[in-house]
Amino acid sequence: MTNAIEISDLTVAYDRTPVLRGVSGRFPAGVLSAVVGPNGSGKTTLMKAVAGVLRPSAGRVRFTGPGRADFAWLPQRAAFDRNFPISVRDVVAMGLWSRIGAFGRISGEMREEVEAALAKVGLAAFADRRIGALSGGQMQRALFARLIVQNTQAILLDEPFANIDAHTTADLMTLMERWRDEGRIVVAVLHDLDLAHRQFGWTMLLAHQSVACGPTPEVLTSANLAQARDLCHACAADRDFWAAA
Repeated sequence: MTNAIEISDLTVAYDRTPVLRGVSGRFPAGVLSAVVGPNGSGKTTLMKAVAGVLRPSAGRVRFTGPGRADFAWLPQRAAFDRNFPISVRDVVAMGLWSRIGAFGRISGEMREEVEAALAKVGLAAFADRRIGALSGGQMQRALFARLIVQNTQAILLDEPFANIDAHTTADLMTLMERWRDEGRIVVAVLHDLDLAHRQFGWTMLLAHQSVACGPTPEVLTSANLAQARDLCHACAADRDFWAAA
């Protein structure tokens, strides 16, 4: 059985107001998966629920298959406080936390992992620099290096390419493709439908509920995209939308 994240009838609410209702689908290993939908359609909420950051009101998320069920979660870059006085190397070393705990010591071998991750993302020369001095693209490279150190079976990314240059996007896509080829589960929230068409073989289309989930060409059709827009407009316009759904 191939490893996968299975989502079944998932409902997530904030202060009793649903953001997602009855979402079902799956993200298989060995393929890059995109989560797309209109603005405000619940994409980030879904990722937080899958990552375990939010507790669903109903339904469930489960990992299936013979591999280990561990997740690395990369929130939107804006969620990271760049005023915190730590170095790029320290940010990457945070990826070791699950192995060393709050008071553990970093071994020499682990330090080598951190340095290797920095090299893979092109930041070896920036290891001692404070994160506040990094450009947006450099900061995203540092956060990807932290994912490398975490070395998990499933990797969840919320808008990993927002407001970064094309060269950085290409380099980070290469890393994601490597994870895919290693048989990992890689899921990313995207706004760029062209990128989803070109490089993501699997897609979930959201509009507060799952409009479609499967191979990208079958999901990102004109009819499905129109349905997603209509559903989001209906939800925004009608406070009783969820009761009627």
